[in-house]
Amino acid sequence: QSQLVESGGGLVQPGGSLRLSCTASGFTLDYYAIGWFRQAPGKEREGVSCISSRDVDLYVADSLKGRFAISRDNAKNTVYLQMNNLKPEDTAVYYCAACPGAILCPRRANEYEFWGQGTQVTVSS
Repeated sequence: QSQLVESGGGLVQPGGSLRLSCTASGFTLDYYAIGWFRQAPGKEREGVSCISSRDVDLYVADSLKGRFAISRDNAKNTVYLQMNNLKPEDTAVYYCAACPGAILCPRRANEYEFWGQGTQVTVSS
């Protein structure tokens, strides 16, 4: 059974850092575009970042450039989202999602085939 599992969320103070992990089981991540999305209470889900199949394309939302970065470790079948200088407005549930064979990063959530269960990130003093 193919599934994605996110981890690494938690409570962090403003200005702190977290690294989220998205680990796949049942399939090889390298052949998939992996996207990160987030959803805060009362808000729509928004795209955060993406790394395409074979790392051809990378995407980070304009508002997050300079603070967030995405990377892939094929040996661990895992994609990471490094988040630095976190702000209270980054508080949300973060999800990773997989799109098979996408050379360019899909920007819409409905283009992704399956999703992880999400991990909570709370930025608060």
